[in-house]
Amino acid sequence: MSDEVQVQGEMEPENVPTSMQDLLETAGYGLKEVKRGDVLAGTILDIGEAGILVSVDGIKSEGIISGEELSKIPHDVMDDLKVGDYVVAPSDRNGNVVLALTRTQSSRDWAEAEDLNSKQEVFEGTVAGYNKGGLIVKVGKIRGFVPASQLVTRGEDNADPNKRLASLVGRKLHLKVIEMDREQNRLILSERAAERQWRKQQKEKMLTELKEGDVLDGTVISLADFGAFIDLGGADGLVHLSEISWQPINRPSDALKIGQKVKVQVLRVDPEHKRVGLSIKRCEPDPWSSIVDRYKVGQLVEAQITKMAKFGAFARVKDDDAIEGLIHISELSDRRVNHPKEVVQEGQWVTLRVIRVEPDKRRLGLSLKRVTHGEYMDEDWRSALAEANTEESAPPVESTAPAESTAPAESTPPVEGTPSVDEPAT
Repeated sequence: MSDEVQVQGEMEPENVPTSMQDLLETAGYGLKEVKRGDVLAGTILDIGEAGILVSVDGIKSEGIISGEELSKIPHDVMDDLKVGDYVVAPSDRNGNVVLALTRTQSSRDWAEAEDLNSKQEVFEGTVAGYNKGGLIVKVGKIRGFVPASQLVTRGEDNADPNKRLASLVGRKLHLKVIEMDREQNRLILSERAAERQWRKQQKEKMLTELKEGDVLDGTVISLADFGAFIDLGGADGLVHLSEISWQPINRPSDALKIGQKVKVQVLRVDPEHKRVGLSIKRCEPDPWSSIVDRYKVGQLVEAQITKMAKFGAFARVKDDDAIEGLIHISELSDRRVNHPKEVVQEGQWVTLRVIRVEPDKRRLGLSLKRVTHGEYMDEDWRSALAEANTEESAPPVESTAPAESTAPAESTPPVEGTPSVDEPAT
């Protein structure tokens, strides 16, 4: 541990002969005149109840921290001191160097702040207080200031800025020194600058660690027309619009919102361009993988027309929103059709016939004109019969209608052209 110690007393130049001083300097002892307020380096020789004895570099004397200055040393600092530690100082009128460790603590903290500034390092600081302009964060004993404009963390969503800042007291923030002036006791910190640098470092680290197929937890941080950006915990990746949902969507906001927690799968990692491609839908079951279990060629389905193109109309199957099939223009009607809008409209519900199931190509072929074709009559009859049997097996529902009359019904004369039940049909 390196501590700095500041001179409290004065050293009388007359106590050191000029000739001797010159001699020592020539000999490489580095003896020089010191005055009150100088900060020099030294090593702790002894720590006792009477004080702390320090051997000061370049001075033919030893310094002592005692009395009032000793009582000012914080307990946590005192506990850290030990013999052999390097500290910093000069002497009183009796030739002893009197050291002030309390003020030296501040010097050490400023030295640390200068080091953080010169290296532009990101460090973690705890919010100690606030005022109307921002937050107070201590760097050792120095009070650093984080202007509200340099904050990324918003705190509680409260209309009162002071309450929002107050909610951040005690929170740990990533910070960076952006301005300092020791003479003016000015230390300005920024969470925004630190966040940019920290995220850049995290992204570089993740780019070396991520692998295709990895499944991670993330948070939606931004939405664009082409996709959503996901925070992976320091680094971020892009989920393209086509990878958000198995269900067709027009824009990311149809399925996501900022701040939403999502599970994503890594599709590709591009370290050269610093890009990560992600997918949300691939963390969920693929509805096309089991489509052959739900749809057969010749089956009738209810579907809603979703959009149209020159070559046909797309329709989304009822109760299966992820499956969208195509009605080719040749399957809309038996007559010639120039554009699908001549037969159907967007939003319209229609009954369609399944004519093709291709799970490997993710295609479902549908037809409107074949709904009434005779070639499917037997299959439609079997389907209707199966539905009827299902209804018959259901428990009977008590009727609320009035009981029928037990009186014999009057016979109704047969309709002309219809054979009587007593006569064989001709």
